[in-house]
Formats: sequence, structure tokens, C-alpha cells
Amino acid sequence: MGASEPVPSLTPKPTFSYEHEGDRQFATTLARGLEVLRCFTPVEPMLGNKEISVRTGLPKPTVSRLTYTLTKLGYLRHNMRMGKYQLGSAVLSIGYPLLASMSIRQIARPFMKELADYANGSVSMGVRDRLNMVYVESCRNGNVNTLPDIGTAVPIAQSVIGRAFLFACTPAEREATLNQMKVKEPEILRKHQASIVKSLEDIRTHGFCVSSGDLRREVHACGTPMRRNVDGEIVSFNCGIPAFMLKKGQLEEDIGPRLVAMVRNIEAAVGIH
Repeated sequence: MGASEPVPSLTPKPTFSYEHEGDRQFATTLARGLEVLRCFTPVEPMLGNKEISVRTGLPKPTVSRLTYTLTKLGYLRHNMRMGKYQLGSAVLSIGYPLLASMSIRQIARPFMKELADYANGSVSMGVRDRLNMVYVESCRNGNVNTLPDIGTAVPIAQSVIGRAFLFACTPAEREATLNQMKVKEPEILRKHQASIVKSLEDIRTHGFCVSSGDLRREVHACGTPMRRNVDGEIVSFNCGIPAFMLKKGQLEEDIGPRLVAMVRNIEAAVGIH
């Protein structure tokens, strides 16, 4: 490489820096701060500036300024002993008004609990967040030890609740989402493309789709969407049951149809016919 040639950066360029390149209304600094907050997960609740830099593709000095500012505003907390950051309580203050304003959660909850008790599993409601579905409500039977909490995100391509979302999209919306997956999650899409196609056909034919452990091997699930958007959002549902508790064909012959019936009852309760 000649002396005049630029040295390639070893740090990935942030996605938003080229997705919105040329958009003069786009506030890049705000976007960077939000990307920092999105780095934290239940698996990795504490991160240092170097780790955040790697995940966002932002230079470490930029990350340091962002984490300092977010800490001052209460969106991050600094663990002095470990030299790392974790989400602060101000993040909850932002999310709560959204959840509180989603009246469908309160309407759907008793229907979801009834099915969860019958199926000896969990029932969740989700909406899209980029290439994931994020749970906004979950109910479980008392015999189930684990429950996906509100705020849990699962990949659209890999989950029945995500494939149900894809079915409810317009053809243009579905194509745009799949194209984003091709660019950002090519391996996930390649691995699950056949299952996506089958799920879309199953929902078209039977009203629901099933998965035998695509997301978690020990949990089998079925999923279906609402037929109309709610407050501009596509809403879909799943019912997950520990595999060892299922009888052969139970998802297809019993739980799946009951999930569809549950969603129809919710639609009637919110005035969707």
C-alpha cells in the first residue's frame, strides 16, 4: 500500500451513518446516543467504552463523550468499581408512557392468560422494532418457570411471532423488510428463508404457523397476526410451550386454532371485525 493511499479503518462504519447519508434533517449525534443505549442487553447489561465502540463502530473518544452525557442525564449509570456502564432509570421513564398508552395490552391480557393456562405455556404479544419483534405483553401458566419479559426482542426471521408479522405486512412492506435482512442479517435470512416461506403459506392456509424450536430448542410455538393494525402498528401473537409437555400434533390441531380464536376475540373486543 502506497504512502498516499488511505489506511482502511478496522472499525465498522455505523449503520446509520450511511443509511441516512445526505439527509440534512437527520440528527446524527442523537442517533449515536440512541445506538449506545441499544448496545445493552440482558446478556450484556454492563459495557465499557471500548466494548460500546466495537458494537457501534464509533470512535472511542466519541463514545466517551456520549456515555458521559447519557450518564449526566440519567440514561446510563457508571459502575466506578468495574469501570463500565449500565442502563439508568431514565430509560424506563421513556418506555413507560408508550406501554401505558397501548390499551390493547389491557384488553388482550385476560384472553392471553386463559390460553396460557390451557396450554401450560406462555402467550406473548409483539410489535416490530427494526428487524426484531419486541414483546409488549406476556402471560404464562404457573407451571412455566421462564417467561419472556416485556421488552424482550426476538429476530423476525427466526420466530413465529416475526413470521406472523411478515404475513400481516403489505407486499411492499414485506419486500422492504426482507431486503433489509439480506443486507444486515444475511446468514440469519439464509438459514431461515425456507421456514419463512412455509410459515407465510401456513398462515394463509390455516391462520397460524408453527415452529419446532427455531428460536429455542426446548420451546415449540405457534404464531398469528391481528388482521388489522392497531394505532398504526402490526400486532402479532405467539404461544410457546415446553417441548416435553406437547403431544404429537397438538400445536397444529389444538393450540394453533385456539391462538387464532383468541386473536379473533381480541379483535372483537377492540372493535376490529
